[in-house]
Amino acid sequence: MAESNFVDYVKIYCCSGKGGKGSTHFRRAKYIPKGGPDGGDGGSGGSVFLRGNSNLWTLLHLRYERHVIATPGEPGSAKGSTGKNGEDRYIEVPCGTVVYDADTGDFICDVTENGQEICLLKGGKGGWGNIHFKTSTNQAPRYSQPGEPAEERNVIMQLKLLADVGLVGFPNAGKSTLLSVITSAKPKIANYPFTTLEPNLGIVKYRDNRSFVMADIPGIIEGASEGKGLGLRFLRHIERNSLLLFMLPADSEDIQREYDILSGELEKYNPDLAEKTRVLAITKCDLLDAEQAASLDTRIPAGLPRVYISSVAHQGLEELKDILWFELNRETFQDKDKIVHRSMEMS
Repeated sequence: MAESNFVDYVKIYCCSGKGGKGSTHFRRAKYIPKGGPDGGDGGSGGSVFLRGNSNLWTLLHLRYERHVIATPGEPGSAKGSTGKNGEDRYIEVPCGTVVYDADTGDFICDVTENGQEICLLKGGKGGWGNIHFKTSTNQAPRYSQPGEPAEERNVIMQLKLLADVGLVGFPNAGKSTLLSVITSAKPKIANYPFTTLEPNLGIVKYRDNRSFVMADIPGIIEGASEGKGLGLRFLRHIERNSLLLFMLPADSEDIQREYDILSGELEKYNPDLAEKTRVLAITKCDLLDAEQAASLDTRIPAGLPRVYISSVAHQGLEELKDILWFELNRETFQDKDKIVHRSMEMS
């Protein structure tokens, strides 16, 4: 089986550059046999930076670069010359990357924007040369400062996908089929559980050249929050989605129970997910006859925006886009309503 190109977890060793040593040189010239101190400062060591890159969507490039080491600063030299600074190292990461200390588990930083730069390890400062230590009582200091030592750290990088809409459902709920129909993404589709083993992203085109990003998350099963199935490996990708689209097949024996299981697993993993905006899509509606379709309303969870769809038959997809766009931009629509209401009052 070919190794996946989607990598959302890496552990790497990072080390900044140590500072260069200051010089203890003394000025020497033909007619100046005992010149004063003129040792220059050492150069600063290179730092290690993280930089967000919107053109990346996986940590694959770091799988084969497990050691990121900046260069040290060079020592100072004669005539007060400062040593050359070490070269900084930049680690390009996709937006949505969270960084932890591998040894302590402490949170370090979160890279969320394209071009965002965060200093992970600062290079050592260069030591002072003996020119700085000359005084009226010590005009020939024969010492200088060593450069500051390098910093080193083992870090864990985890990618949490940034998407507008995350698809939530059991295996074979039709998530990949929906993504393939309303976006240009080509996820693997087959009639067996866990066909999707890695998240897939697609751009949904909407009216007036507008669009939003949809993420197909591998199927959740009961006990996923405890690590069952694909479990914790992919639940973290749901945290960054603005809206959760729950997908439940119309031919399920108990739609309400399935929704409760999915909702419960998300909230066990992260209680904050209970506050996420949700939309319910009942899939595979083309399999139902008129009587079965009429009985659906009594079997589905109440209080959620809902839509009945069939990705294969292309039923309800435009309505689904409308609901998703409205929920994603609900605050904007509310602000517009307030403005219209105020203008009517003033008139």
